[in-house]
Formats: sequence, structure tokens, C-alpha cells
Amino acid sequence: MANTNLVALKGYFDNDAVKKNLQAMLGQKAQGFATSVLSVVNNNKLLQNAEPASIYSSAMVAASLDLPINPNLGFAALVPYGRVCQFQIMTRGLVQLAIRSGVYAKITNCDVHEGELVKADPFTDEYIFDASKRASDKVIGYMAYMKTTSGFEKYYYMSKEDALAHGKKYSKSFATGVWNSDPDAMGRKTCLKLLLSKFGILSIELQRALKFDQGIVKGDFSQMESIEDIDAIEVDYADNPQGGVDEQKAADVAKKFEDFDSAEEVKDNK
Repeated sequence: MANTNLVALKGYFDNDAVKKNLQAMLGQKAQGFATSVLSVVNNNKLLQNAEPASIYSSAMVAASLDLPINPNLGFAALVPYGRVCQFQIMTRGLVQLAIRSGVYAKITNCDVHEGELVKADPFTDEYIFDASKRASDKVIGYMAYMKTTSGFEKYYYMSKEDALAHGKKYSKSFATGVWNSDPDAMGRKTCLKLLLSKFGILSIELQRALKFDQGIVKGDFSQMESIEDIDAIEVDYADNPQGGVDEQKAADVAKKFEDFDSAEEVKDNK
């Protein structure tokens, strides 16, 4: 990290108002949080260009969810986009929050390889997967599954093509971030996120994670007095202006989701 940027970020955390805010929000975890943020930023050249306040705000979202921001752990990450920083929930983070809620008996997601998808009918909500029928190691899509403690269960499937189109439309860092370096990981996460957001029972923590995921936090976190104040903060979900989005493809994907939702509503009303 450039010395001037490192000094600026350290100086931000040394500010009396920020120290007071950290202590009020995190208590004994405050020092460990500051050390963790400095370590993550120091090891990410692109993140080093982001404003200290933006880094702090995104990291505080993760802290409010009690999720580590070390990207190697797969719970949450700080994602750079120019001079700003985004909070991003990862698969293990979503699963962790779901487990904490106590309402899920089972929850999982995985890659679907060529030959493993035996049947897919979103209108009747019937999906059949068979790992023994794998024809190759080529990933053709992603599956997410949940079962609540009350017995409700749901599958969600996305083709790889649809997942990538979704990423191009909604991720500012599509060309440089995890969508670029590990598209399958992001495909699995996106499939699980859509399953939970559309059909899951959402705890306060899950609602917060879904709200702030891949968003740019607006507002001054250093002025907040409690963790609960985070939920009133606004988020900017501006689309990626340089993602090369295929508008027709994006529209087609959106139409599929609309048709799927309509089928579910009809089925629920019967």
C-alpha cells in the first residue's frame, strides 16, 4: 500500500470520533476489527485506492453481522471499485447467517455439471439432479436448496449463462473482481442468494446482508451510536457502466424470473 494511503487509513482509525464509535459499536472487538481491516486493505492493491471512510463503512456492515472480512475464509469481503468500497456477502456468510436464525434444517448449494440436470421445470417447481449421470466436468449451472424446520423445502436453479448475465448487470466489479477470477463461486453464491431472498425466512441479519450486498454504503458510520442504526443507512446499487452488459440477454433473464414468480403465485393461490 502506498505510504500516504496507509497513513490516511491508520489516521482515520486513530481519529477520536472513530475510536469512540468503534468502542460503542463493537466493545472489546474494536481493536481486532481495526487490525483486520488494515490487514485486508494492505494485501489488496485495488482496495488501497478507496477512501478510508468508504472502507470503514463497508467493513462495519460485516462487523455488524459478526462475519470476518478475510476473503480467503469465504464469509464476506471488501470489494474495491475505484475510490469506493463495496461490502459483499459470500456463500459461507449466507449459510452462517441462515444457521444462526435457527429456522433452516438444511441449506446447501453446488455446481451442476453437464449431464447432472435430469429435469428442470420452474413452472411445477420440479428439479431432478443425478450426480451419477455427470458427462463431464463442465459446469452448466448452479443449484441451491433449503429446507426449513417446519418442513418447507425449495430448490433454485440457474444456468451458468443466466448467472453470468446477472453478474454483468448487477456487479460493479464484474470485470475485475471475483466474477472474473472465480465465476463459479459467484454463480453458486448468486443462486443461494436468490433462493433465500425470494423464498427464505429472513432474520434481521439476513435482511441486512441482502440489503448491503454489492452496494456502496451512503452515510457516515462514525456518527452511529448502535449496531441497529446500520439498518437506516442508504445504499447505492448503481449498475456497472463499463460491464458491457448485453441488454437483450439481461431482459430475457429478467423475463424468466418474472414468469417463474408468476407460476409460483398461481400455485400458491390454488
